[in-house]
Amino acid sequence: MLTADRASGHGAAPKRSTTSVRVDDTAGGRLGRLVARLRARAVPNRWSGYLGVVSGASLGVLLVTGVVLMVFYDPSSALVRYHGSYEPLRGVEVSEAYASTLRISLDLRGGLVLRQAHHWAALVLPASVLLQLASLFFTGGFRRPRQWGWVLLVGVLLLAMVSGWSGYALPDDSLSGTGLRIVQGVALGVPVIGTWVTFVLFDGEFPGRIIENLYLVHLAAPALLVVLVVVRLRMAWRDGPAQLPGPGRSESTVVGLPLWPAATVRAGGMFLITTGLLVLMAGTMTISPVWLYGPASPAAASAGSQPDWYMGFLDGALRLVPPGWEVVWLGRTWTLAVLVPLAAVGVFFTLLISYPFLESRLTRDRQEHHLLDRPRHTPNRTGTGAAGITFYGALWAAASADVIATQFHVSFEGVIWVLRVVTVLGPLAAFVIARGACLALQDDDHELLAHGAESGRVVRDPGGGYSEIHRPVEGRRRLGLTRPETSPHPVLDGPPAPQAADADQEPAVPAAGHRR
Repeated sequence: MLTADRASGHGAAPKRSTTSVRVDDTAGGRLGRLVARLRARAVPNRWSGYLGVVSGASLGVLLVTGVVLMVFYDPSSALVRYHGSYEPLRGVEVSEAYASTLRISLDLRGGLVLRQAHHWAALVLPASVLLQLASLFFTGGFRRPRQWGWVLLVGVLLLAMVSGWSGYALPDDSLSGTGLRIVQGVALGVPVIGTWVTFVLFDGEFPGRIIENLYLVHLAAPALLVVLVVVRLRMAWRDGPAQLPGPGRSESTVVGLPLWPAATVRAGGMFLITTGLLVLMAGTMTISPVWLYGPASPAAASAGSQPDWYMGFLDGALRLVPPGWEVVWLGRTWTLAVLVPLAAVGVFFTLLISYPFLESRLTRDRQEHHLLDRPRHTPNRTGTGAAGITFYGALWAAASADVIATQFHVSFEGVIWVLRVVTVLGPLAAFVIARGACLALQDDDHELLAHGAESGRVVRDPGGGYSEIHRPVEGRRRLGLTRPETSPHPVLDGPPAPQAADADQEPAVPAAGHRR
């Protein structure tokens, strides 16, 4: 393990002799200095740190397969007669986009693997980013100086969703056509600007030139995504890694593996494993069989249709609002069945992006933090995260309300009503339960630090009583049970968590054991 000073970003630099100055000015010398700097930079060895590698591998697969698919895909809504190898659709009038998708899937050697790898990577990328956000949220990894890194990561999530949604519609099959019809209805429901937005998006009446327009979005979104990722990596390099409390770790020192070669090799291995799994999934697990769905038709819609998982919460929000919920105001009809879901989702993401700044303002915390928190040490933050997950999960589940009803043989209306209650009351219940669990775990930590850990040895004292010998909690485990002294107790976190004591200080343990 390597211990590095955070101020310089690396360990002590080797002394340079006078005779080596001229050699160091060459390309080889500069490369040697770079390698030495990478060797001296410590990276904490945490499993959550590899979530970024999973995201990077997914993005890499997306870009490589996307560039190859661009060569064979025709983004056109023009109608043609299909004369490919798929017999059931031969002679049917389809769009150029759908026909080219069939050619890629069924006639191009390896084309189906390319398409499915592209689709699977588009599903894994937002999942890995969400897990990164959850890890940062519950450990406080978004605090100064990493607040803008959090904002950029939320931006990466949103761009990944936009990129995936725009690509989901490009095959122009019946399933994606149903999704586009829903998008049109939502856009038309927006007061004042709804008609204009629909006209711009579809370039006329539905379906218009939506394929051509979405293709441009699908090209621009990944490019912006790469830019955000590069900027965030640059900020992460500048700020240095955050780490959980442990032996030798402090706000000014980092303990971990050398960036080169140990951490780089591990990250490279995770990158290759993720890439291999995506290719394996593409070769063995069918996804988006557009030849079975048939071409998109404005008059066709299938029951049980589902969006890709990362867009499910939007669909679920629309399903939970009562139908026909409208009011007339200022001479206009306001469709609350559309506006309320959009407002709820908009507020949710606004709070998600601004949470680091809100917490900093509420707790009056202006310090920089390089040591992470255990979730139990911040009960209100953990409760807030649990409430947000419950709200998001209820909306996400509502997108599959019809499937839940048919699979469990219950009424669709009953499922919707249950999910409405969960959406409103579930976050409050999750907050109370999670906060209570954190406080209970803190009490257990206090007890463990005060009396030590159970040893399993029961002794009898001269008075005839029995007691168990407790052993002191020391080292890494003791540091894991305490909260760093440099971390202020936020106003919103209630009772203070146990404070870190000197690593060499023995805890108070009864000499004859702790009587039970």
